[in-house]
Amino acid sequence: MKIGMFTDTYFPQLSGVSTSIKTLTDELRKQGHQVIIFTTTDPKAEEEQDIVRLASLPFLSFADRRIAYRGFDRCLKIARSMDLDLIHTHTEFSVGLTGHYVASRLKIPLVHTYHTMYENYTHYIMDGMLLQPSHVRALSKQYCNRADGVIAPSHLTQDTLQDYGVTVPIQVIPTGVPIQAVKTDLRQDLRQKMGIQAEDTVLLTLSRLSKEKNIQEVLEAYKELRQTNKKLQLLVAGDGPEREALELYCRKHHLEVDFVGFVDHEHVSDYYQIADLYLNASQSESQGLTYLESLVNRCPIIAKENDYLKSIMVKDSFGRLYTNQETLAGVTAEFLAEQAAGQIAPIQASDLYELSSEKFADEVLAFYQKMQEAYAKEEHDLFDVFFNKIKQGVRELVIGDKIDR
Repeated sequence: MKIGMFTDTYFPQLSGVSTSIKTLTDELRKQGHQVIIFTTTDPKAEEEQDIVRLASLPFLSFADRRIAYRGFDRCLKIARSMDLDLIHTHTEFSVGLTGHYVASRLKIPLVHTYHTMYENYTHYIMDGMLLQPSHVRALSKQYCNRADGVIAPSHLTQDTLQDYGVTVPIQVIPTGVPIQAVKTDLRQDLRQKMGIQAEDTVLLTLSRLSKEKNIQEVLEAYKELRQTNKKLQLLVAGDGPEREALELYCRKHHLEVDFVGFVDHEHVSDYYQIADLYLNASQSESQGLTYLESLVNRCPIIAKENDYLKSIMVKDSFGRLYTNQETLAGVTAEFLAEQAAGQIAPIQASDLYELSSEKFADEVLAFYQKMQEAYAKEEHDLFDVFFNKIKQGVRELVIGDKIDR
């Protein structure tokens, strides 16, 4: 199969969306499928084969993300020359709209993955004054209903889209991750280089340092844990707009925390493998790739409870979930005590297939084929319907979300 991936964000931009697309692309190519990625330009990007970059600008106050401002006809020309079989969009914005245009002109099916729960991010757009949750619901409904089918990374995402009024087929397919080999020698070398003693317990949090990731909650729990266990060390991996405030908090409370900064994607697994426990207090994850990356690197997790995490925490060795800020330190201390007492077995490779990138790609491919079969049975309008639907979506956004056409 020949597949075109359309996304506003891709490496070198570090995000769960970038990781998900690369994981899927790598697995599909292993199976002999041809994949081309259409995305935005980036000042740090190097030229790569089968990646088409469209002229772009930083996206408003979310400056480390970009939005394309041209490229419809260029993408159509490339897609037509490749004789693509299917378009898979991963954004509801500029490059996603380009994907819709290409699919409508080539008369091929379009699958969309709804990666981001945007209602958690409206504060980035002019402090929430420009984009409201009602706008998010209307835009998401309109965009998804123009696809032939939608992939939801979790049941939470599926339920949200159905509440928005999305009526096309929605398939829940959690993003998988490659199963990593445990690098015992690398773990020892890295810990030694970072001054970590053999008897120390390393806690890790790894994400973009932004409000919705709730790193402050992790720091407060760490402050409480350190009062009774001075052998704990916390690594904060990642960068973002909240870094300065978080470092200030640590200085104010005399907390020894290692802020390691931005981590290249190829080195992310190293940090999971040197850690003993991964802490995550985020409330904005729709698919939680960091959880999966931690587990496949044999690092248990402590994370805030949600339906998605309940579905993957199927082994006692995977870690624990907590319910609110007041319980995080206690849940963490209890799990560490059980580990030290030998009551919890290490994570085994045989436990991880359900989280694997191989299973993820197989399920996505099956959904592609299902959408192709359904598309072949339908009659399709001319491409100008695409533009009419965009205008309809704008009207709905401005007037309200109760319009039926």
